[in-house]
Amino acid sequence: MHHNRVTALPHHFHHQRNLLPHFALITALLAPVTAAAQATPAAPPAALTSPGLVAASTISGADTAWLMVSTALVLLMTLPGIALFYGGMVRRFNVINTMASVVGIAAVVSLLWFGVAYSLAFTPGGALGGFIGGFERAGFSGMEFLGATGQVAVSHIAKHVPESVFAMFQLTFAIITCALVVGALVERMHFGALLTFTGLWLLLVYAPIAHWVWEPGGWLAQLGALDFAGGSVVHINAGAAALVCAYALGPREGYGREPFIPFNLGLTMAGTGLLWVGWFGFNAGSALAADGRAGLAMAVTHIAAAAGALSWMAAEWLARKRASLLGLCSGVVAGLVAITPAAGFVSPRSALIIGLVAGVACYWGATALKRKLRADDSLDVFGVHGVGGLVGALLTGLLADPAISGVEASFMAQVIACVAVLAYSLVMTAVVLWITSRFTTLRVREFEERAGLDVSLHNEQLGH
Repeated sequence: MHHNRVTALPHHFHHQRNLLPHFALITALLAPVTAAAQATPAAPPAALTSPGLVAASTISGADTAWLMVSTALVLLMTLPGIALFYGGMVRRFNVINTMASVVGIAAVVSLLWFGVAYSLAFTPGGALGGFIGGFERAGFSGMEFLGATGQVAVSHIAKHVPESVFAMFQLTFAIITCALVVGALVERMHFGALLTFTGLWLLLVYAPIAHWVWEPGGWLAQLGALDFAGGSVVHINAGAAALVCAYALGPREGYGREPFIPFNLGLTMAGTGLLWVGWFGFNAGSALAADGRAGLAMAVTHIAAAAGALSWMAAEWLARKRASLLGLCSGVVAGLVAITPAAGFVSPRSALIIGLVAGVACYWGATALKRKLRADDSLDVFGVHGVGGLVGALLTGLLADPAISGVEASFMAQVIACVAVLAYSLVMTAVVLWITSRFTTLRVREFEERAGLDVSLHNEQLGH
């Protein structure tokens, strides 16, 4: 047996030796292809300073999957989250209009984002790059997937996921920011005027502010302002716009004199639940990776939401000797709003502080501050999102831990960012409303308002 095994070995090597000419021929044939591939490689991800093509092999499957899930979660926050949250709080004869407003806004923002808003927000922008992006991604131009050559477009902000996924993720933020403003103007604004206003506001207010804060060349990003998931871009911005809309439209008929009974707080609670769940995509998704930072962002988001609910409840109990479902829901949202800018920068203990402070601050914003401002901000958008966004952004400057994020927070940079976003949104929202009023009437007529916008604008009504 031993002898047979030994004599078999030379025959095996002889067989291999006969194949060598074939291997040499194959190598020679492939040499030009190999040389061409080495001569014109896809741009390495690290070299990108603007959106561009990379080898598809550089894409992270796990990060891409998480960002796609997060995109769906954030869209869920608006559809149906905000629609239910707001729809439950308005009067019965305005529920359909409120929900239609949210759906219409989602459609308008989506097409304008595809058309030009994404490019304005998330490309470098050349000479004006500190303030606004360019048009290189208008119509999602260049956002390619080239399976034949193994290349895919990525953003310079997230080089490890397809740009199509990053652009869609950011779209859901634009949608919910615009939809939040609806809460201040429900029950009295023309539907067509609202959609016109939303389109202009997206281009002239949201896109520039997103560029300032989240595009690396934006002037607030260069200043060192921290906003992990939208404290200033989403919440301060929407809160300021809501306040201006409330002033411009004036109070609803009977405001302060008649009881405005919410249609169904059960819907509001369901909307709150969808917001709470969706916010995990909002904050943890903003890590742009399925990693430890995303896990931390998810944990601090939940802690802050719970703390906000209980601190609002405590404030309401002290002031009115009762706790309400609407108060608990509002407190949840207050905690979620305030943790948003800090989610990737703070510890769970800091999140507890942020949530507790936000619940009390936003309760004050929706009650005492609202009375002082004398604005019929119908569903307290400024009181919750504006105040909560300011609280969260400022506390980020105090509580951000460089051991977590690797960056040092500057409280002064946070103050400058808050003031800049608040001022720009206040002024430019007024400008956008004025432009809109040149094309269409902003407010419905008194008899239409009294009849309810469901019937007067949409010829629809809730079933009995």
